[in-house]
Amino acid sequence: MKKLAYLNLGCGTTYHKDWTNIDFVSNSDDVMAYNLIKGIPQPDGIFEVVYHSHALEHFPKTIAVDFIKECYRVLKPNGIIRIVIPDLEQICLNYIKYLNESLNGVHGASEKYNWTMLELFDQVVRSATGGEMIEYIKDISKNNDSFLIERNGHEVKRLMEMYRENGEPNVSVNYSANAKIKNIPSRIRGKFIQLILGSEYKAYLIGKFRLEGEIHQWMYDRYSLKKILEDVGFKDIHVKSAFESIIPEWKSFNLDGSNGIVRKPDSLYVEAIK
Repeated sequence: MKKLAYLNLGCGTTYHKDWTNIDFVSNSDDVMAYNLIKGIPQPDGIFEVVYHSHALEHFPKTIAVDFIKECYRVLKPNGIIRIVIPDLEQICLNYIKYLNESLNGVHGASEKYNWTMLELFDQVVRSATGGEMIEYIKDISKNNDSFLIERNGHEVKRLMEMYRENGEPNVSVNYSANAKIKNIPSRIRGKFIQLILGSEYKAYLIGKFRLEGEIHQWMYDRYSLKKILEDVGFKDIHVKSAFESIIPEWKSFNLDGSNGIVRKPDSLYVEAIK
């Protein structure tokens, strides 16, 4: 089937094979690998739709604006952009709500407060994969699973399944001889760097991690995202829901959810027109 003139950026493992899909790293023939900080490797004005979910917040603030300009460039006139991001406004509203409830001794509020603080700060300040969120998810004594799933949906359920049985990811890894051989250069390089840096090696690892793209570089709400879109030249900017869109047959692509289940419930969904 000929690909649709639809583009999914920073897609991870959530994409539709009939779209053009681009991410920093590809694990599929249906996904092109490209460093999106350098721009979008496509000609001007060829797409009817540009979509990205939980990608914008991983760009430094100034680069994020350039990224939106690139989205504008590759869209056809009257093309649609759909952006999905963590909703800073809702996190802040939850913070105020559960702060007050915790101060007033409302049952269960303190754990909701603690998780909200992690949503607000951990993804910005963490220095290792998963940060404090992973430690929280591992701990079944928190008795806060329903709230975590309400806030973060399938993603947090998957992490619960991965980490809780033995405290480490419950996933199979293929340690073939060929894979070990391929990893020898990187292991040697790591040992060499550790030898050279000595006591500074830990600082190197933290700095390396913080440049690899996991952390959130900025956060947005419906006002700040609208302002960026307007400044770039987009019009008719509206907040949508996971299953509501002006993109034709949107729900059939199962990108923001499927069968009525939202993939990332903590999200803000915004669409605009070029």
